[in-house]
Amino acid sequence: MPPAKGAAGADKFALELLPRLVCRGHSVVAYNRRYKDVFVDINEYKGVKIKTFYTVDKKGFDTLLHSFKCTWDIIVNNTADVVHIQNGGNSIWALPLRLFGKKVFISQDGIDWKRDKWTWYAKLYLKFSSFITAYLPNEVIFDNVIAKKLFEDKFNKQYKFIPFGSEVEVPASSGNVLEKFGLEKGGYYLFVGRFIPDKGLHYLVPGFKNSISDKKLVLVGGSPNPSPYEKKIMDMADSQLIFPGYVYGDDTNILISNAYCYIQPSDVEGLSPVILTVMGLNVPLIVSDIEENQYAVQNTARMFEKGNIKSLTEQINYCERHYDKMKALAEKASQRALSVFNWDKVADEHLELFAKS
Repeated sequence: MPPAKGAAGADKFALELLPRLVCRGHSVVAYNRRYKDVFVDINEYKGVKIKTFYTVDKKGFDTLLHSFKCTWDIIVNNTADVVHIQNGGNSIWALPLRLFGKKVFISQDGIDWKRDKWTWYAKLYLKFSSFITAYLPNEVIFDNVIAKKLFEDKFNKQYKFIPFGSEVEVPASSGNVLEKFGLEKGGYYLFVGRFIPDKGLHYLVPGFKNSISDKKLVLVGGSPNPSPYEKKIMDMADSQLIFPGYVYGDDTNILISNAYCYIQPSDVEGLSPVILTVMGLNVPLIVSDIEENQYAVQNTARMFEKGNIKSLTEQINYCERHYDKMKALAEKASQRALSVFNWDKVADEHLELFAKS
């Protein structure tokens, strides 16, 4: 039950995968959440039917309430034979769905209880839900081999590995998105994602400010329900920092393809679809040295020590001084992304799994 909007993580996954399922002849419904003060007026996207339900603003509980409403709708209105749930934190809904004869598949993108954004009771719940994830659905799908191995070792079971895809169409022109935000091609560093602690923005902003770069840092994303952490990050704004808010679809790819360099400072990550997109668009990349990022980029990007602001600053300075080498790495990254990570292959593997499980 992935959301129908956004540009990173599960949102990117839904935007790429679901229309491809429609193109292969399937009827697809995506469930989107709506907050009190945020309205997204859309009921169809590239053949995917969009159903939107209200949820509360309370962090954590918003997902539970929304997923309950989705589950109720699926069961009462019989909207699906196959249900895909994004994230094991929603695995409790696998039980009623299976009791009513639905095939249930869960995509687990990481070890959720390690994420700093969660309270102690949320982490406890996520640890509990991992047991449900392991045993209740028809199949669990992992997008990175590290998390897959951890689950297999813990639960003594074998799970399915399907990586995210990377290829996107290079935008034909820059449109007006660069002009809208006062940007020039090659004149900014970029981050796209949620403003939560495990994404490492509290390393990225000071790491960038300490560097020799005179370029801008563009931070795309945020939340309709801003947390104190997000407000703290946005309070760091100055003439070098730009917060455009949400940017969607082609505009996101335009921002990526015109960036001087993309930075992914995460403490915890699955196989990031944004990183794969950056690789596919042949854009220089700096990432934290967590295992998942190492798997994604291998030797095609510069890495800094996770959580180390000084190390990140050094890599930004390297990018400024050795951009020819950064471009050479980006070319290697593009070749790796397009040969190893392919969205059409991802769609076919999901359909094959749905059919046989």
